[in-house]
Amino acid sequence: MANTFIKLLNKSANHIIATTFLLIVLMLILPFPAVLIDFLMIINLSAAIIILLTVVYTPKSSDLTSFPKVILFSTSFGLALNVRSTFYILSHGYVGLDRFDANMIKAFAKIVAGDNIVIGLVIFIIIIIIQTLVFTKGSTRIAEVQARFALESMNTKMFAVDSELNSGAITEEQAREKKASIERESDFYSAMDGASKFVSGNVKAGIFITVINLVAGIIISMVQYHMSWGEAVKTFPMLTIGDGLLSQVPSLLISVATGVLVAGSNSSVLFGDQLKKEFSVSGGIYIICGAVLISVGVLFFIIGGSPGLLVLLSAVGSVFLFFGYKIQKNEKISFRQKLEAEQMEKSKKQGSQSPEETSPVSPPEPLSLELGISLLDLVDKQKGAELLERVTKIRREMALDMGLVVPPIRIVDSLALDPQEYCFKIYGIEAGRGKLKIGHYMCINLGTVADPINGEETFDPAFGVPAIWVGEDRRIEAEKAGYSVIDLPTIIATHMTEIIRNNAADILGRQEVSSIVNKIKEKNPVVVGEVIDTFKYTYGEIEKVLQGLLRERVSIRNIVSILETLANFGMYTPHNVDFLIEKVREGLGAQICLQYAGSDDKKLSVLRLSQKWCDKILEHKVDPGAGSSPYLSFDPVDGRKWISCVKDSLAALVEKDYMPIILCPAEIRRIVYDSLERDLPRVIVLSYNEVLAAGKNVNLEILGDIDE
Repeated sequence: MANTFIKLLNKSANHIIATTFLLIVLMLILPFPAVLIDFLMIINLSAAIIILLTVVYTPKSSDLTSFPKVILFSTSFGLALNVRSTFYILSHGYVGLDRFDANMIKAFAKIVAGDNIVIGLVIFIIIIIIQTLVFTKGSTRIAEVQARFALESMNTKMFAVDSELNSGAITEEQAREKKASIERESDFYSAMDGASKFVSGNVKAGIFITVINLVAGIIISMVQYHMSWGEAVKTFPMLTIGDGLLSQVPSLLISVATGVLVAGSNSSVLFGDQLKKEFSVSGGIYIICGAVLISVGVLFFIIGGSPGLLVLLSAVGSVFLFFGYKIQKNEKISFRQKLEAEQMEKSKKQGSQSPEETSPVSPPEPLSLELGISLLDLVDKQKGAELLERVTKIRREMALDMGLVVPPIRIVDSLALDPQEYCFKIYGIEAGRGKLKIGHYMCINLGTVADPINGEETFDPAFGVPAIWVGEDRRIEAEKAGYSVIDLPTIIATHMTEIIRNNAADILGRQEVSSIVNKIKEKNPVVVGEVIDTFKYTYGEIEKVLQGLLRERVSIRNIVSILETLANFGMYTPHNVDFLIEKVREGLGAQICLQYAGSDDKKLSVLRLSQKWCDKILEHKVDPGAGSSPYLSFDPVDGRKWISCVKDSLAALVEKDYMPIILCPAEIRRIVYDSLERDLPRVIVLSYNEVLAAGKNVNLEILGDIDE
């Protein structure tokens, strides 16, 4: 029965809250009987206690994101109930205190005032003053300060997360969680700044309603109901005290809860655990406190002759002495255990390692960017840290474009570099470097400049094209002249992107391949099962296939299609990696051809390799076996002739703004690319099979033949 009720409550929670808000509005209008008023007052008091205890047991303030709405809800409910109780006091108070049937109001009045109305009023006023000047005002001030600091530090915290992400200290998922937590914290304190005004307003409204109860009650009872002055003064102050306490005590509890919440920390440790840890750092503190109390008791006994006070102070002091002794004893035990654990760990390391093994080898970072001293401002969080944002974008862009998950890029300073120089390394080996000019922009003429401007000549580090440096004061002038104006973070980011593209095959390793395959297995277990379990592909073989694609800038994002192709040809053993690469390329034919086709007409313009060269290459093709790739074995004369012939043909092509694409049979495609890669690093070699696989997706245009 209880479980059914709880399930029903969980399903109907939102409906219950909505209905309650409507009832709160109706409470301002509809009259309630005394029994219902008593019941609602008990609910109000219970809710305030639950709110306070929930806050105490919540370690991180921003975790209680619903608290501002809870304050609004509880304040609205308390004020509506106060209005109903005021109506009931004014309309039924004339019957006298003994016959008044709102029992909660009478009970609270008797607890505080007893038979002395003056004492009750004084205590009630003191409670209101404490709540107004101490808890409410303090909570409001703390909420304001917390909100301001949360908003001011938000950008700094976000940059810190980006820095951790780029250094590899955290993953992208962890970075998203941290940023979401920062946003929640900022939103929470902003909401609490406004919610605290409800608490202070509730106190002021309660004071005003209390005055009305007292004054209006006496006047109404004497004028309308002909109650005597003495009876009116005896009845309405008591009822006012009871009603005021029933409205102010829950409000006081919520004020305390608000103060505890906004004054709390953002650690994950409970308040009680914090007190236990921070106030038990030394037993000597409590021993001194106990000794002082006992000494004061003895002194009071000698001077004033008060044995009762001596006994009381001595008893409390003895408790502190005992508590301090226990803490010191635990400190000694903890210290001894810690020392023994350290010695055991030390002896274990000495026993398991030889002297040569005590210094672990630290492998180089997969990717690292070293900056000269003058370039450190580009990653300074205080100055915008533009480069950190660009690095994050590079990793995201490479994942979407090439299907390659780029490892975190560690950014460090280097005294070995020129102050304005940077160096990008892959596994500790330099892959590229460049020299910048602080306070300047690099301007590149892309053929749109009619009237060149003067500037310090240089070369773009990413593509090697001529450029000039201009100062910040001439930036607008360069843009008007038609130059492509590039800032320093963009220069570094573009260079890094180009280096990663050119070296993508070297960045991809077995561990990355394993992560990719395991991720695909979650949604495509059948194809992964065939590749790994049925046809026994190793991660090394899959790695070499993917590296072969990346080497020629083919995206591996369509990993499912790649694995399916490997499964289709898995029965041919041993697995020939070069053969598999060509088959995978054919499977990705449409993707590869569209990569180089025109965006509008889908025209793929190529130079065809002549039959003479095809026959000659097949004749001089050497297959060493043993897992090595075939290579072209021309004599020096034919080798120079081959390179020169291709260079001349492609140069004419590039002059007409065509891409350097060669079309040849699939049997020699790989060997043609390998023979030209060193001398023509930008060359693209496609096979007839790849174009056929693209089908109607591209329009093939043969511009000519590469002939002898």
